[in-house]
Amino acid sequence: MQLPEPQTKTFPSLVSAIEQGQIKIPQFQRDFVWTMQKSAGLIDSVIKGYPIGTFIFWRTKERLCSVRNIGGQVLPEPEQGDFVDYVLDGQQRLTSLFASLKGITLIREDGREDDFSKIFLDLESQESDQIVITDIEDKNEKSLISILALLTGDFMVLASYPQEYHEKLKTYKNRIESYQYSIIQVKDTPIEIATEIFTRINVGGKPLSLFEIMVAKTFDDKRQFDLAEKFQELVDNLKPFNYETISDATVLQTISIILSKECKRQVILRLEKNKFIDVWDKAKDSIERTVEYFKNYYRIPVSQLLPYNALIAPFSYFFFHHPDKPIGDKQKFLEDFFWRCSLSGRYSSSVESKLAQDVKRIDQILANQLPSYDWSIDTSEEFIENNGWFSAARSYIKAILCLYAYLQPKSFNDNSIVNISNYWLKQANSKTIITFFQKRTLRKRTTMTSISIIF
Repeated sequence: MQLPEPQTKTFPSLVSAIEQGQIKIPQFQRDFVWTMQKSAGLIDSVIKGYPIGTFIFWRTKERLCSVRNIGGQVLPEPEQGDFVDYVLDGQQRLTSLFASLKGITLIREDGREDDFSKIFLDLESQESDQIVITDIEDKNEKSLISILALLTGDFMVLASYPQEYHEKLKTYKNRIESYQYSIIQVKDTPIEIATEIFTRINVGGKPLSLFEIMVAKTFDDKRQFDLAEKFQELVDNLKPFNYETISDATVLQTISIILSKECKRQVILRLEKNKFIDVWDKAKDSIERTVEYFKNYYRIPVSQLLPYNALIAPFSYFFFHHPDKPIGDKQKFLEDFFWRCSLSGRYSSSVESKLAQDVKRIDQILANQLPSYDWSIDTSEEFIENNGWFSAARSYIKAILCLYAYLQPKSFNDNSIVNISNYWLKQANSKTIITFFQKRTLRKRTTMTSISIIF
């Protein structure tokens, strides 16, 4: 990484870079929220020669998902291989300058329109007054000129103003066009460092999520790939199965496991964009096959019942390499793996490193071999009684509930099959459910059915 490089640009060169598509606002930046009044204050500072802060750009050849339309303008995409300056700090100021000095009409998210061509200079104001204004009520029209007219008007427009204002018009126009905007350019920096810089200077230390970074990194306009949209499509596909709560982090882990057999943060950040896009459709299909398998074979009705979201990753890896439903030994070995992970608290900590270990076990299962395991499961009555205190959020209890779902429990009242649904989980703290897990009730009314573990 090179040291940050300070530089300056005048308004014409800054606007030219924006209009050529060289300066982009990455998608992880927040929306433009400054009012016209606040933007007018910024231009007032420029005219008076006050410092307005430094813009920080990340110069890179990477292509991120970006806000293409600074100020609502349709801007070109730079050629592949050209550098792009992504705005890490100063998005509000930069958009304010561009919209104000170009007289753009901005449409807000709520549909409200702000016409930035209606920002004026009051030629009667003194240097100590607010020169740039938006409220022109009770002002002399002959002493007002819009910033747009000041910068783009020809000689006849400016000459039409009273002689007493000519010197001010010339001075103000020169101040705007010659103002030196301070810029720090960060070069030769990987995306994780660039986003860390953004985090520290923009959002009070709240880090961007790994998913937000990968959405930006994997965006490809030509291939029409937007990870945020693709993830939402996957969620929509899983809704009919009641598995829509699978997290974006789990999906990233799955892609990384498929591509590299590892899923640590730094590994995910280093994934090549084209390989990520190439594998997406098949990986998405493998996740959907996993959900179908959990739903139909293990009879787990909802994703909230999974002991760990992370279980999606190794099973998706299996279905990525084995599109058909497993039968025979593969089915038995997978079932053994599932219950060992679920009942042992396997993914309660160090998830990434354990997934990297477990994908090797899945490779063995794919080769029709029984994996070896270096952790044990205690299924004794004493352990279950001591650890079976009920909380719907506990992975161990979810594993027990998965066992019940797998064995299709029946109602004590009418012998009908109990449907452990989302509604059931919402009622999980009711006295009825707690009673169901009391030791006395378990001893009197049920017997624990063992699950086969292969040794």
